[in-house]
Parts: sequence; structure tokens; C-alpha cells
Amino acid sequence: MMALFAACQSKGEQAKDEKPNALSLLKVSDNGRFLATQDDNEPFFWLGDTGWLLFTKLNREQADQYLENRKQKGFNVIQVMVLHTLGAKNVYGDSALVNKNVATTRVENGDDPNKPEEYDFWNHVDYVIDKAAGKGIYMALVPIWGSNVKSGKVKPEDAKLYAEFLANRYKNRKNIIWLNGGDIKGSDGLDVWQAIGTTLREKDPNHLITYHPRGRYTSSDWFHAEKWMDFNMVQSGHRTYAQDTSRNDKWHHGEDNWRFIQADYARKPVKPVIDGEPSYEGIPHGLHDVNQPRWTAADVRRYGYWSVLAGAFGYTYGDNEVMQMHRTDDTSGSSYGPKLTWDKAVDVEGAGQMIHLKNLLLSKSYFDRVPDQSLVADQGERYNYLTASRGTDYALVYTYTGRTFRLNMGKIPGAKVKASWYSPRDGKYTEIGEVSNQGVQEFNPPGEPKNGNDWVLVIDKV
Repeated sequence: MMALFAACQSKGEQAKDEKPNALSLLKVSDNGRFLATQDDNEPFFWLGDTGWLLFTKLNREQADQYLENRKQKGFNVIQVMVLHTLGAKNVYGDSALVNKNVATTRVENGDDPNKPEEYDFWNHVDYVIDKAAGKGIYMALVPIWGSNVKSGKVKPEDAKLYAEFLANRYKNRKNIIWLNGGDIKGSDGLDVWQAIGTTLREKDPNHLITYHPRGRYTSSDWFHAEKWMDFNMVQSGHRTYAQDTSRNDKWHHGEDNWRFIQADYARKPVKPVIDGEPSYEGIPHGLHDVNQPRWTAADVRRYGYWSVLAGAFGYTYGDNEVMQMHRTDDTSGSSYGPKLTWDKAVDVEGAGQMIHLKNLLLSKSYFDRVPDQSLVADQGERYNYLTASRGTDYALVYTYTGRTFRLNMGKIPGAKVKASWYSPRDGKYTEIGEVSNQGVQEFNPPGEPKNGNDWVLVIDKV
């Protein structure tokens, strides 16, 4: 076991030297609310895509195609499972582990010594990570999916060896972010998650670490105070208001993912927070009944703007077919009733609209932005809810329904302010003009009020 571990260390270091990484490492911003580049302290707006099965379902040519598509759409983070199961094999048929034990990674010659070395599981992972780096994309890696730990198949001492392997193999690649956990409560296998988190921090002190929790939970429920936890991640989940019948009253929020962000934003010590898994585009409401309606582009936009303007430092998008890299020739099967293959689903409506959220936030002063619901004079509920955020010289207010609403003015300087409407659908502005910056002012978005007629009111200092 230890011989295998030592061998993988040297191979990982060699692979790094052969493929230097020009991206900057990431860090938590000085105020503890955002991410920034270590090299020049530039804002880093996390626009993530969920490519969970990328390493096991796609070959190199397909991985290149997927990553290029995401680069063109503005995504800069891919959330991916390293091991979905202990028996994980890549598309070339090569296994990740010996005897399905995380402590014995298969790194020499793979399953078949007659196959080219680049088809080996870990060499293929290296290739995809390096290809992503060349496109300016960071890889948010889940070491082991939570169901394997919950079932008792991973021991803390083995998890520690596995985390050492991962840290030593990838600590010199700059485009790595660690997502401990994997759709699981922290209390399910707590010793394992602590072993992975503390080992990654000890062996790889330069990369950010978080925890991907179960639906309708947040990493802060278990790990907020841990030294290895750099930022909190929420999974607001895939249920509608009516379907959220969880007994977890603390997080009984239905579709109101902004509530998770507000709660973690208020925690001490201050740490950044993000919704790392809201409802996916094209997936059935509640996941499991394929006869249910499907989440739409309008829904994923709503989750994005609601969470970011409530204080999140970025947003992770997901699509039903893409997250599982669905192919019609895949004999292992797929879940949740996919209707498209992954290569068609990468171009669905919502995926192309996420860049407008990123562009809007990066067009404004960045590190001074704070959530501020005191801007809203007539706060609505559920789909009529407005999220508001402001910087020193600007304010942003999102409406999902395009209803008329009123704002409390005077939150930014000046007797008058410049107002305009920003479309989350195409990123275009519609000018309103100068507006008095006193008292309460009414704003009427373009179009008739309805779900999905969403707009951002942009107010700028004159």
C-alpha cells in the first residue's frame, strides 16, 4: 500500500513539471466576503458548472469539447467528482483504486499494461485538469462522493492516506479547489470528513477548501469553525416550495435559496458563502419523479441573482444531462429522465445566460458590495421577493416577476442617480434616466408581470 502511495507522489510531481500552470492561486478577500487572485488581488467571481462525472464519462476529445464550451460561456469553475464510487473507472476502462480501497490508488500501468499510459485513470484526470487550466478554468474536486462514506466503506485512516495522495499529486497545480464531502450531511461520517479536510490543509496549504453538503443544508452546520474550511457552501436543493417537507426546520426554505446565504453571511467568524447546488436546468422538480415539471432557464437565473445579491461570492449552475454527462451509448445508465445528450445540453438556454450575472457583478466596484434589503420599500414573498445589493456608488435590485416596486432612496451619494434596467436574459441595458435620490421612488420594469420576466434595476451615482 505504501509503495503504491509513494509512486503516485513522484508521478504527480513529474506531471506538474511537464505542464506548468499559469493561473493564479485563489484566496479569500481581505474582508472575508469574496474570492480574489493571490497574484494581483483581482476579484474572482466564481461562475461554476456542475460536471460531476467528467473524469469517468468523457474521453479526452470530449473533455476538450466540454471545457471549451464552458470557457466560451464564461464559466471559470467546474465542480467534479474524483471518485463517484469506489469501483470508479474512466471511459477507457481503467480503475482508480486497487480492491476498491481509497488507500490504494492504482497509478502504475493501470488495469491493462498494454494500453497507452495516458489512458490510466489518474493520468486522464491530470490531462483534464491541465486542459482546464489552459482555458482559465479552476477544477473544484470532490475527493470521494458522500454515499461511499455513509455506507461505511471508507475508514478515517484510509481517507487520510487518500487525501495525502491527492494533496501531493495536485498541490502544485494552481487551478485546484477542494470540495470535501459530496451531497452528504457532515454528521454522516464525520471522522472521515475531518480526516480529509485536515489532511488536505496540512499537505496542501495553498488551495481553498470547502464542503459540499446534502440538499437543504450548508457546510456551516458542521464545519464553520474548522481551520481547514475557507468558505461555506450551500446546497439549496431541487425541491419546490410544496415539495420541501423536510423536518429540518432550520433550513426549511423551499425555493428561497437567498435565506441560506443570509444566514451564513451573518455568521462569525466571517467567511464567504456560495450556493453550490441549486435546482438544475432540465431536471424534474424534486428529482425523482420524471413526470414532474422541469426546472427552466428562468429558475436557474432566479437562484443565481437571488443568492449573489444576498451576499454570495459567486454561483454554481447545473444541467441535468451535463452534470451526469449523459450519452445514449452509456451502458451504465443515467438518472432523472434526461432528454438530451450532454453535447446538446451544454447549449441549453440557461447555460448561455449565466455569463450575464458574472459580467454585471464584475462591471461594478467589487469588494465593497454588501447585501442591503433596507433599499426595498415593499418587500414581496416567494417569487415576488426582491434581492438588493449595493456598493459605495451603485445599487442592484433583482425582480424575478418584473412587478412594479418601490425603493428607499438615498443609499448612495447624490441628489439624483442614474437608473437603468439590466436583462439577465441577454445582458442588455434599457436606460431609465436620472431619478431623484430622495424619499421613496417607484420603478416599473419593462413587460407584463409574470414569472421569468426578470430584471435587475441598476442605480449608479451620477
